Amino acid sequence: MLDERAKLLLKALVERYISDGQPVGSRTLSRASGLELSPATIRNVMSDLEEMGLIVSPHTSAGRIPTVRGYRLFVDTMLTVQNSGLIAPELPAEQPQKVIANAAQLLSNMSQFVGVVMAPRRSSVFKHLEFVKLSERRVLVIIVSPQGDVQNRVIFTDVEFSSTQLLEASNFINAHYAGLDMEQVRDRMQQEVEQLRGEVASLMQAAVNVSAEVMTPAPQEQVIISGERNLLAVSDFSSDMSNLRRAFDLFEQKTQILRLLDFSSKAEGVRIYIGGESQVVPFEELSVVSAPYEVDGQVVGTLGVIGPTRMHYDKMIQIVDITSKLVSNALSHQR
Repeated sequence: MLDERAKLLLKALVERYISDGQPVGSRTLSRASGLELSPATIRNVMSDLEEMGLIVSPHTSAGRIPTVRGYRLFVDTMLTVQNSGLIAPELPAEQPQKVIANAAQLLSNMSQFVGVVMAPRRSSVFKHLEFVKLSERRVLVIIVSPQGDVQNRVIFTDVEFSSTQLLEASNFINAHYAGLDMEQVRDRMQQEVEQLRGEVASLMQAAVNVSAEVMTPAPQEQVIISGERNLLAVSDFSSDMSNLRRAFDLFEQKTQILRLLDFSSKAEGVRIYIGGESQVVPFEELSVVSAPYEVDGQVVGTLGVIGPTRMHYDKMIQIVDITSKLVSNALSHQR
């Protein structure tokens, strides 16, 4: 446990380091904290903070910088977010893909770091399904969601179906299964498969398989990233090419970012992930500030800012919070 004096000194040290990026010495800390303490007393407190793993002395410098644990304590217990009057441009109500692309760019522009947005989860509920014969054993499956999204896939059947059979199968499926999500459809099919006529059962199984594929897009379709090049201007990265390379590898793969955003969509409000704390953000040099966004009151995705651990967290929280509200409004009004 830290006493008030130690907390004030740690807070002043973190804020000073975030502002100028230089290790903070005892003399600088005395001025920054506003505490009337002797240099010897400050050195003793800094020594205690270092023993607790909250600050560290880089190389041979007399100053100290925060560790991941130091940043975490600062963010959780000392950070005060004051309304800075931040004004962000409205996001017009357009197609979801355009809205999230604009949001990623907005996050990047306002933060001067990297903006990331997880695309809205596609509904697994279908409103209408139709089979259209293309050739002997090729059938087009058309799936319409309650929101009006249309997905098409071509399937290859073991036997040839007539147009009449395909129409009957479409009518049967729409009458008995429309409005259910695909997991419910799969469960009911297993129970009712003996009552289903052969052609309906095989087409229904094909439709469920196609739907599962449609509802699970590739990672590159699920995450939109904007502003990676902004990291080139961040001294914490530009001075260390290996750090920069690792960061760009992370953005290229996308799967790890997707896992992080998916994880944080289960939390309420703005969340901060500081690098090195877990496998979710594996690099000590990176932090992520994220928040979920909603459509008509239901969480459908997550967005955030990725930047160096030495970032102005109070400002990033406001940027992410306001952007999540803008995205929620744009997507809800688009429908």
